[in-house]
Amino acid sequence: MIFKDYYKILNLETNKVTINEIKIAYREQAKKYHPDVNVGNKNCEERFKDINEAYKILSEPTSKKRYDRIWNRNIGNKNSSYQYTPKGDFFTIFFGNVAEEKTEKINAKVAVKGENVETELNLRLEEAFRGAKKSISLRTVDGSLKTINVDVPQGIRPNEKIRIMGQGKPGKNGGKNGDLLIRVKIKNDEEFSLEGYNIRKLLYLTPWEAALGTKIKINGINEDISVYIPAGICSGEIISIENRGYKDGKGGRGSLILEARILMPKEFTEREKELFSELKQISKFNPRKVNIN
Repeated sequence: MIFKDYYKILNLETNKVTINEIKIAYREQAKKYHPDVNVGNKNCEERFKDINEAYKILSEPTSKKRYDRIWNRNIGNKNSSYQYTPKGDFFTIFFGNVAEEKTEKINAKVAVKGENVETELNLRLEEAFRGAKKSISLRTVDGSLKTINVDVPQGIRPNEKIRIMGQGKPGKNGGKNGDLLIRVKIKNDEEFSLEGYNIRKLLYLTPWEAALGTKIKINGINEDISVYIPAGICSGEIISIENRGYKDGKGGRGSLILEARILMPKEFTEREKELFSELKQISKFNPRKVNIN
C-alpha cells in the first residue's frame, strides 16, 4: 500500500499547521485543479479528488490527529512516496467513508466562471468599413431567445472577434458569467471586394472612353472619386488609387484597385454603324497580330 502525503497534496510542507491554514491551502489547490477549469484533463480530475480527500481528513481534528501519527512515522523514516491511487485504497482502509454531503458543500464554495459562447455575424463590406449597429438572437440554456445589441467598430477585419462581457453561460457557485465572442464574416458584393487592406472594383468603360482617354467620376466605398483614364487602356489593366481602400487600423487606408472592363453596346444607331465602318476602313490596327508579351 502506498502512503498518501495529504500535506504535500495541499502544498503544505509540515503538519504543524492550523485548521484555518489547511482551509486556505485547500481553497487555493481546489481552484487550481477544479474539473470545470480543466475540462477533459484526467490528471487534474484525479488530483482534485485527492485534494478533497486530503481536506476531509485534515479539516477534522480527530481524523487529523489519527493521520498525523501515520504521517510522522512515514515522513520521519523518509519512506513516503505520494502518487495518485484510486479512492477507497489508502483513504478507506485507514479512515472509512466520509459523508458525500460534506464534499458537495466544500465544492460549492469554489467559484467557477461560466463558459464563453461563440457565434458569427455576417456584414456587408460597407458596414464593416463604416461600422454598424447590429442585433443578434441567441438561445439561452432554458430555451428562450435573448437579443443582444452589437456595436461593430469601423474597419473591423474578417474573422476578428467582438467580445461582449458577461453574455456567455452562467457561472457556478457565484462565479462570473462567461463572455460572448462574435466572429465577424465580411461579405463581398457585386461592386466591391476586399483584398487585404485594398478594395477591388470593376471599372466599366465604353470603347471610345478607352480609346481616347477621359476623366470620370466613380463611387468609392464611402465617397465619389474622380479618375483619369489613360488613352488606349485595355480590359484587364489596373488603375490603383492610394489611400482609398480599406482601413488599415493605423489611421491609414489601403488602395482602391480599379480593373478596366471595356463593354460594347448591344445595339447601334445607323450613325454609329457608319462611324464604326469608317473606322474599319482607315484603321490599320489588328489585335491578332499584336505581341501581347
